[in-house]
Amino acid sequence: MPAEPVAPPAVTDEDPGGRTVRRLVTVVALIAVLPALYLPGLVHNFFDLKIYMSAMDWWTAGNPLYDYVQPDRVQGELYFTYPPFSALLLWPFGLIRLGATVTIFTVLTVLAVVLTTRWLVTPVIARHNLPRAFTLTVAVLLVLAVESTRETITFGQINMLLVVLILADLLFAVPQARRWAGVGIGLATALKLFPGIFIVYLLATRRWRAAAVASATAAAATLLAAAIAPRDSWRFWTHELWATERVGRTDYTGNQSLFGLLSRFSAPEKPDRLLWLLVVAVVAGYGLWRAVRAARAGDALTGLALTGLVGALASPITWTHHIYWFVPAVVLLADAALSADRPDEARRRRWLAGLAVGTTALIIYGVVSFHDWGVAPVRTDDPVDFVLRNGYVLLSLLLLVALPIRGGREVEKSHQMDTAV
Repeated sequence: MPAEPVAPPAVTDEDPGGRTVRRLVTVVALIAVLPALYLPGLVHNFFDLKIYMSAMDWWTAGNPLYDYVQPDRVQGELYFTYPPFSALLLWPFGLIRLGATVTIFTVLTVLAVVLTTRWLVTPVIARHNLPRAFTLTVAVLLVLAVESTRETITFGQINMLLVVLILADLLFAVPQARRWAGVGIGLATALKLFPGIFIVYLLATRRWRAAAVASATAAAATLLAAAIAPRDSWRFWTHELWATERVGRTDYTGNQSLFGLLSRFSAPEKPDRLLWLLVVAVVAGYGLWRAVRAARAGDALTGLALTGLVGALASPITWTHHIYWFVPAVVLLADAALSADRPDEARRRRWLAGLAVGTTALIIYGVVSFHDWGVAPVRTDDPVDFVLRNGYVLLSLLLLVALPIRGGREVEKSHQMDTAV
């Protein structure tokens, strides 16, 4: 009787060789996609960083810092708009070659992406027993792929330095009640003002000591700059801070704030300021209320993600490279989807996973990278145009409502991992 043929062993999820191949293919595919995503941004050619360095040369020559201006095809005239404390930190870079400065800024940004992504993802890996090296690698590559990171790198921006300072405070120092809690947020606020929303968050959550430390740090850094550059400091805080036209056109699609959305309705005229303030009050009030709820539940990550989104919506100018806060939001959504493992939670799991995937897809494709929105103010005049030109604003509003607040076992595990990291 002839022997029956023996079937080859099936490749299953239990096959370590098969898993390794699939993971390797995933990583290689992501690496292969990155150049295509960065290609449109190469035209920026570190434009913002060059403005900073040119402004430093202008300042070093004895000219008023805030008189520096550079023409731009889209925005008209662009000025140096950072606080004087930022100028003090940027000044030494003006003494070295531009190529070296570009390299330093790029390397530091990539290192900051790796560090902050590790902070965000490590607790999720531990909680769900995910493959550590593979998950971290994929997460870092995805963060490098999103538009905010691409624009930060190709413009030569300092955003990831601010993110490191803020996350170090809110993920570690504040929850652990460290004596230096608040220093990072204070320094970030002195550098670029936007992080001041996190001082409001500390106050709203009654972290009085951390809020006081953050405020004192920001004040000390500002006073240091005033002592070194008194005239420029006086001019910035009394005049230039309030001149939004120095930053660029508020109606430009790259401005993904509520003021930008309203400006695209009223272009070429400015939107009604009272209407804007009312909208900001409602949105910020709701967003911070949810952030406080998250903080009281012990969910530091949700609290900071919601606060970051509130800041992006409320600021008059929020360029696409400012909105890092979608990244922790995606981590939260993925974590919540993986945690919804009971049969009665299948619908919630699908919703959370779909929102995580949709958010990731949108922030990778972006709102400006692959579109030329022109150089002249154009009023939003149809629903499709409205959605396309306000993608991040609409997504931020959705996430203010939809981000889950974790509690109990999930938060306890996060705290254990935060301490370990």
